[in-house]
Amino acid sequence: MASVILAGDIGGTKTELGLFGVGTLVPELLREHRYETHDFPSLEDVCTQFLRDEERKDLELACFGVPGPIIDGTASATNVRWTMNEERLSDALGGVAVRLINDLGAAAYGVIHLPASELCVIQRGELEPNYGNIAVIAAGTGLGESALVFENRTRSHRNYYPLASEGGHSSFAPQNDEQVELYRYLRERFGHVSVERVLSGPGLFNIYSFLRTRRSSEEPKWLTELLEEEDSGAVISEAALNHRDPECEHALAMFADIYGAEAGNLALKVLALGGVYLCGGIAPKILPALSDGRFTQAFNDKGRLDALLSKIRVQVALNQRCGLIGAACYAASMLE
Repeated sequence: MASVILAGDIGGTKTELGLFGVGTLVPELLREHRYETHDFPSLEDVCTQFLRDEERKDLELACFGVPGPIIDGTASATNVRWTMNEERLSDALGGVAVRLINDLGAAAYGVIHLPASELCVIQRGELEPNYGNIAVIAAGTGLGESALVFENRTRSHRNYYPLASEGGHSSFAPQNDEQVELYRYLRERFGHVSVERVLSGPGLFNIYSFLRTRRSSEEPKWLTELLEEEDSGAVISEAALNHRDPECEHALAMFADIYGAEAGNLALKVLALGGVYLCGGIAPKILPALSDGRFTQAFNDKGRLDALLSKIRVQVALNQRCGLIGAACYAASMLE
């Protein structure tokens, strides 16, 4: 009988759990469910809600991709109020081994298993994808960054090791006068300006708010109402893509510029010759803004190394389950 593992992708907004059978190269998804993270007091409670009694006896291992640093088996996430601990989770799951890994490390592990139909190429590049270090950057509720370190054993046998990172909390580096003004605006509000303050759903609203302060015209009533009732980042991006408000369009254009620049920074830091993947909930929803040339221009604008950056393939992961898939694949590798 194939081994059964529990995998999870834990986010500030959503928590997705899946039960997988391990007997082939890629674990087979048996069942999954997505929960609202804020509806539960702990990850243990989500697992209890998800698992059926008959499934518990077949469970061999659990692996969860979680936001935030993991120290001695414990994770305290920035955007999740839970404190997650491997021993407590193991007790709640009947004593099976539990591993917590960085959520972007899990996403990185997942993207290399996605078919071409679930990827959108932003920059084709010249280098062979998935044959070298890989960088993953994901704007969503927050900003995550990670990498896969490449080990080439043989042409047919390649290993990747996920690298945990909290790069989203590193300092925002403005690239032009307007972005310098944005930095100053955010510095007054927050003190330290992390790149997550601009590259995330709340970050897009921060950019928009900055642009509004420079205009004398009033915000349209319909937009004010939507911003009060719905997710602000989604409202701004949808208004921009539908050409309903020039300030929203301007904000999304700045967002794409900054996204490209930061993705290029990450590619240089880990020498991502195997490709750069954009994961998270935002990128698939703003593909037109990422595909009009602004993103790639900012990505490649690295002075003496711009020719190298232009050779790297950049893709958007369209499958929102890559973090879940990655956690399952990591668990399967532990069983091996």
